[in-house]
Amino acid sequence: MNNTDDDFRRFSWQTAQQRAAQGDSRQVADLAMELTDRIEAATKKTREHQGQLAQLVRVLAITPGPDSLTQLLRLFTRSQGPGVDLAPRFVASLLAEHREAADLVGPLSERDAKGRLDELRICLFHELILRGVDMDAFPKTIDWTRVMYGGHPLVWLPSRRSALETRLTFPSRSINGGARSGGSPLPADGRVDPPTPRTAEQSALVDSATLDLHQMIIAAPEAGGWGHSEAWVFRTDEEVEPDRVPALLPTLPMGCVEGLGTTGRFEIARRPADAIWSILFATASMGGMGDHGAHGAFGRLWAWKSMAALSDAPAGASAEEVEHHVRQTTWFHFESDAEWFCNEILADYGIAALSPDRRRIAVLAATDTD
Repeated sequence: MNNTDDDFRRFSWQTAQQRAAQGDSRQVADLAMELTDRIEAATKKTREHQGQLAQLVRVLAITPGPDSLTQLLRLFTRSQGPGVDLAPRFVASLLAEHREAADLVGPLSERDAKGRLDELRICLFHELILRGVDMDAFPKTIDWTRVMYGGHPLVWLPSRRSALETRLTFPSRSINGGARSGGSPLPADGRVDPPTPRTAEQSALVDSATLDLHQMIIAAPEAGGWGHSEAWVFRTDEEVEPDRVPALLPTLPMGCVEGLGTTGRFEIARRPADAIWSILFATASMGGMGDHGAHGAFGRLWAWKSMAALSDAPAGASAEEVEHHVRQTTWFHFESDAEWFCNEILADYGIAALSPDRRRIAVLAATDTD
């Protein structure tokens, strides 16, 4: 059956009911099946167009000079139909990588009555901060954080780069492709591996992570599209000294250490807070092996949110309050030969956080496999 568009327009809902009532359900089904084929073909064509659009946007973002930027912004300020994705988060990352802040501020600060540059502007604001730009030197950019349609999640972030945000890695992109660095291997410095054989006795502590807390702890690897991540939280009746944590972790009821026994590989290092932030930022912003990640601005957000949840920062705390709490937390980075991990190079990590009051241990484990 090869029906024209006119045939489908004439074949109304009422007509379909009449045909079916008259015993001619086959024609109704035939038309329905042809429509499913058309939808599938149109969806495929839309994906092709979206891929072509993404490449053209990439060319405009990366090509140096004011004209390419002018034309890129002309595209963004044009009314877009449903389903058109100009990927403002990705474009903001490209602009911050390939252009100077001074060349971006003027064009992006021009009047935008309908707020079509809102997402691009606020993402670019934080991309530039991450790259060390002093946004106070560009007063016009204060308007970039005032999105037209209510609050925006990025507004929570600090407007200056924190001292925690100095160990940054970014992808390197060109018009034809890109490259990115690997993950963060366990360092030789700060190692506190528990001696083997370890105790075979399992801890009586019980995971107390709520669903919301679990989701917030794993926010960074989830945003980065990593294969699998899990979180656990254990509260203790008495204070736990930091030097007890390495031996305690393998005894906890967690999949990421299950089956290790007394001699399975469990390696751990005590790390400064900025090193942990760097791991989480790279995870969220650059993504896993099959994902491009959330890019810099949202990678920054989800790294902070994961650290807030790991450190037991109060609900509703500001970024400054979270940073203070994070600095009072004791941080560990670990790896193990448990089956939960895939144990491929730079594709696994575990993070443990001992809260400032030393009565709470939170753990995040992530692997870039399913």
